[in-house]
Amino acid sequence: MTDKIISINRKLNGFLYPLLMLPLWIILYWNLNFISNYFIDNILNLSKGVHLTETLRFFIYEVPKVMLLLILIIFGVGIIRTYFTPEKTRKVLEGKSLFTGNILASLLGIVTPFCSCSAIPLFLGFVEAGVPIGVTFSFLIAAPMINEVALVLLAGLFGWKVAMIYISTGLIIAIFSGWLIGKLKLEKYVADWVFSIKSGKTEITEDKLSFYDRINNCYQAVKEIVGKIWLYIIIGIGIGALAHAYVPADYLSSILGSENWYGVPLAILIGVPLYSNAAGVIPIVSVLIEKGVSLGTALAFMMSVIALSLPEIIILKKVLKWQMIAIFIGIVSGGIIIVGFIFNYIGF
Repeated sequence: MTDKIISINRKLNGFLYPLLMLPLWIILYWNLNFISNYFIDNILNLSKGVHLTETLRFFIYEVPKVMLLLILIIFGVGIIRTYFTPEKTRKVLEGKSLFTGNILASLLGIVTPFCSCSAIPLFLGFVEAGVPIGVTFSFLIAAPMINEVALVLLAGLFGWKVAMIYISTGLIIAIFSGWLIGKLKLEKYVADWVFSIKSGKTEITEDKLSFYDRINNCYQAVKEIVGKIWLYIIIGIGIGALAHAYVPADYLSSILGSENWYGVPLAILIGVPLYSNAAGVIPIVSVLIEKGVSLGTALAFMMSVIALSLPEIIILKKVLKWQMIAIFIGIVSGGIIIVGFIFNYIGF
């Protein structure tokens, strides 16, 4: 009886604690601008309009705003992710036709936990299950590029309109890049040993989680993800704050403005060799746009940094031949260039 009471109390605490914290989150988030300005102007008593003052103002406002948004969205997405494991994802994609599989793989990539270090196990698991190569690549493109971190940072810095543009165009790139790779029949450029794996298919057995377990997993997800990326956020916003205050407004726009046809390809050439995640690159993209860089060019830069991560490419070299790596980079880069030109032309 005592154990049952303890179990009920744990479940109630797990459910009530987020509900009690939500009003505090709302109060903090909607008053951040007032708090940061009061701290800069009244407590530190810094002069308005000075470069150092505006750098600190940008930094002190953006860091807690991004962190608050991140915690809320990671917690919410964490509940969804408790229903999607890599094994379940593989099972859903198994036996699907090419284009249907590309769409499903790209959508599942958004909610499935993924990082560069898990690229090879996922790739091998998909191949073993008979998932087409093109469908596998749709997942590998979507998973790191379109996630809750990108959504939160874009929404917080640019608004939901830009965030949804990024998500939708990212999905289109993932779907059609994977579809094209599948149509080209590039299996010959996968390492020979990959297809010789005969580990056999095993039944997927998973423990059923209670609601309390799912909430607890959300806490762990917040702790783990924020713990991994907080430094990227600090550095990214710090660079953004310095650029916000010190970089002349017309300098970047003269190079990467929409009137320059080479702006999008140049942004991708700069972005591909770099390595960062969404947390590190989006605050920088925010300042690029503020300084006159067109939205299409800024999104192209961001997508190239995240989707064509250098560590992921190096890791995938273990299972792919260089020809496949080059085709993968070329197709994804081409999709990003098209997206960049379209949004520059539309004039978002």
